[in-house]
Amino acid sequence: MAVQDTDLMAPLRDARARTLALLDGLDGEALMGPRLSIVNPLLWEIGHLAWFHEHFVLRGLDGRPPLRADADSLYDSASVPHATRWDLPLPTLDGTLAYMEQVQDALAARIAGREPTPDETYLYRLTGLHEDMHAEAFTYTRQTLGQPRPRFAAPSPDEAGPLPGDVTVGGGILRLGAEREATRFVFDNEKWAHPVEIAPFRIARAPVTNAEFSAFVEDGGYRDPRHWDADGRAWLTESGATHPAYWRRGSAGWEVRIFERHEPLKPHRPVIHVNWHEARAWCRWAGRRLPSEAEWEAAALAERASDGSLGGTKRTYPWGEAAPDTRRANLDGAWLGTVDVAACPDGDSPWGCRQMMGNVWEWTESAFLPFPGFAPDAYREYSEPSFGTRKVLRGGAWATRARMVTGMYRNFFGPDRRDVFAGFRTVAL
Repeated sequence: MAVQDTDLMAPLRDARARTLALLDGLDGEALMGPRLSIVNPLLWEIGHLAWFHEHFVLRGLDGRPPLRADADSLYDSASVPHATRWDLPLPTLDGTLAYMEQVQDALAARIAGREPTPDETYLYRLTGLHEDMHAEAFTYTRQTLGQPRPRFAAPSPDEAGPLPGDVTVGGGILRLGAEREATRFVFDNEKWAHPVEIAPFRIARAPVTNAEFSAFVEDGGYRDPRHWDADGRAWLTESGATHPAYWRRGSAGWEVRIFERHEPLKPHRPVIHVNWHEARAWCRWAGRRLPSEAEWEAAALAERASDGSLGGTKRTYPWGEAAPDTRRANLDGAWLGTVDVAACPDGDSPWGCRQMMGNVWEWTESAFLPFPGFAPDAYREYSEPSFGTRKVLRGGAWATRARMVTGMYRNFFGPDRRDVFAGFRTVAL
């Protein structure tokens, strides 16, 4: 059966609709923002999206000349240094939106009414998922800068409470990563599955909550050097942090800034906007540790054998193969924020862990390294430049698009990043 143009274009159009929704309500000054190392000027970033589509599909597949003569000098992230992006002669917002529309119309026209080749299918999916990644970045940029909450939020669900306790995950052999016969889109750093031996371990049913993390703060955890390794102490000294990002003390207790508003800290939501150093410091204080990414994937996806060991197969999602929905996972920005850790009751893994998809990205102990036999795909700058300098996060966050993430998706950020939607769950010593 031929793949119609809507099969490839529908996700691209949906991704673009989310991009435009995240632009909504921002004026000219907000489209540039302050010069920070952890954000891009939004006006540059949306133009980069159009360039990425054009570069890999229209120019990469068809050899077309660029639609803008200055596109590479403006928007090629591999060659335009981050610090210079505020100084570029960028088009106006109207001019940038026109460029984005021109590229997307050309993408639709070239694929209409015919069956795409495997290379076309791969690149259309890649460019759509790339825009999904930037949509999450746009969202945490709005949070970083205290910009207004986007307007597409649905009301938050009722409180669901905590989910205490550990589960035991049996030992055995896990095939870490994606199998070669996978039919879904597979990112280069997921390739390919390889055997990893795992000893039995006990892992928390849920991520660490605000209430659990605030106990560490109140106990002087940020002031006690015993909880921090040398790199963590160096970060602590440089940052001056005394609590998680966006927290402040209010008249009735801790408050947290969510976009432009401060709200009372909800005790049973997962702690979010903590970095790898903060997660490990909490673990030392609590007598716990972070899971390795292999342990995380085993707890999330591995089937359970009758003798309690790891089975020989994995699921795509913790609950199975069905697509994510709000009973299983807090994804897609449905509520524009976290939910209680006991929410999403239909999303448990075979071992009884909840919310291993959605709500918050979860830090692991593991460095971001290539799997055996790694080779970069078409987007060569995606993974390879970051190997050895970042830590692996798993599972997706509330702002992550559901079509992008599976239980094998590997996110990666530097251990000092607090702006991303990251929390953590822990393993017993």
